Amino acid sequence: MELSKQAGEFQQKLKEWGSDRKVKELPDSARTAQEAAEAIGCGIAQIAKSIVFKLQHSGEPLLVIASGTNRIDEQKIEAYAGDVPGKADAKFVRAHTGYVIGGVPPMGHVEPIRTLIDTDLLQYDTIWAAAGHPKAVFELTPGELTKLTGAKVIQVCN
Repeated sequence: MELSKQAGEFQQKLKEWGSDRKVKELPDSARTAQEAAEAIGCGIAQIAKSIVFKLQHSGEPLLVIASGTNRIDEQKIEAYAGDVPGKADAKFVRAHTGYVIGGVPPMGHVEPIRTLIDTDLLQYDTIWAAAGHPKAVFELTPGELTKLTGAKVIQVCN
């Protein structure tokens, strides 16, 4: 099956980064962690959800990658970032990542984005993340995620 344009472009980025991971497009939406887990056949906790926040004082984006079962603690983010995390609308997310909400991968954005990975995600052998399109995902290890994103690993969930 041929990948959508966005998923194909993300597949090419993976190759350029030296990763042999393959993007998979699902028949149904993987926009939410629940939908993705059901379509893949893995646990919701193995879904690495990418949530973009708009920092209220600086106006900068902040990407938080967390397990699909966890709720992000915005007070922990504020303590780390020194800025109040706010909701990022679809236009903001697209402008800073190049992707639509529900398809934002953990890396490969149109601009560098400060990224945090929740420590809880590191406990799994493999995880699944969005790959540029709401129906596209790819499998990787937490070690690969950390290496490819260059993200800081901290506890951002309760």
